[in-house]
Amino acid sequence: MELVILTMSEANFPILIFSAPSGSGKTTIVRQLLADIPRLSFSVSATTRPPRGKEVNGVDYHFLQVDEFQQKIQEDAFLEWEEVYPGRFYGTLISEVDRIRAEGQQPIFDLDVYGGVNLKRKFGTEACSFFIQPPSLEVLAMRLRGRGTDDEGAIEQRLAKAKEELSLTPDFDHVIINDNLEVAVEEVKQLIGQVSFSE
Repeated sequence: MELVILTMSEANFPILIFSAPSGSGKTTIVRQLLADIPRLSFSVSATTRPPRGKEVNGVDYHFLQVDEFQQKIQEDAFLEWEEVYPGRFYGTLISEVDRIRAEGQQPIFDLDVYGGVNLKRKFGTEACSFFIQPPSLEVLAMRLRGRGTDDEGAIEQRLAKAKEELSLTPDFDHVIINDNLEVAVEEVKQLIGQVSFSE
């Protein structure tokens, strides 16, 4: 694991970490950045949750069974991992960062809030972290219900967690309020242009 962290300094650009309460729009922003900035490469996280909609294994996530995920924990295969909800694990595989760096690309991460905080702590100044914040909890509730992917109980659970996650904004380098998607994307692009390393 130390080897991976040390090799980060060989790059001209820091890794980019995006985190947010569920439904805040971070995945949409990350996808837009990937489409617009050729040097970025998506680090595919591992999770034990089932695929949603048209999600593809190995593209959107590495979908694992709980026992498979726990085996990788035992193998020390993760840079960070978190049990976000009971039985729902998410983690960043060391192999993903190795793959992206071998391709000469800049890693971009789409992580839950605690995963983002943990990864930023590992990489320090070699990472630039963004917290994507909804305009309000009311707007967040509307977005979650509009997705149609969770029942009301799950939505209430996500909203309760969002209140807790909002208290972690000071742990991030930048906070972006996603009220207007195009504006939020442009704000991130401007900030990304300011975080390259000077060797």
